[in-house]
Amino acid sequence: MRELPRQLTADELAALFSGRTRLVERLAAHDDPLGVARDVVGEASQDEKAEALAAHPRIGERSPEQHGDDPAVLAELAALNAAYEEQFGFRFVVFVNGRSRAEIVPVLRERLRRSRAEELDTGCDDLVSIALDRWQKGLVADSH
Repeated sequence: MRELPRQLTADELAALFSGRTRLVERLAAHDDPLGVARDVVGEASQDEKAEALAAHPRIGERSPEQHGDDPAVLAELAALNAAYEEQFGFRFVVFVNGRSRAEIVPVLRERLRRSRAEELDTGCDDLVSIALDRWQKGLVADSH
């Protein structure tokens, strides 16, 4: 298992978190940004959390973690993403963890039944899991 870095730049963190947001800037100020990421997210405002989620690609769009190109699944994901964004005001983010897009459809449906606060917390927790997974897989090199 790859050791967590002691320091990462805002640009390196932006690659792990899919965008340079206020949350990434706050993390970059820490000596152990990935180690404290869940704590920093827990202290973030709703606006900061929503901004961090908005930077992430939508489920169904191209990303290193997503696979499966069935047109019916992609169409359903597009419709569910639109409903989710209209309901909550930010993007649906889930730690795919090797699951196909078809396996994510029921997860998205279930999460549409939750409250906005629950989704901000769940989405941001998954965003941290994604960043940690990307780090472990070496998708961003440690420049230090």
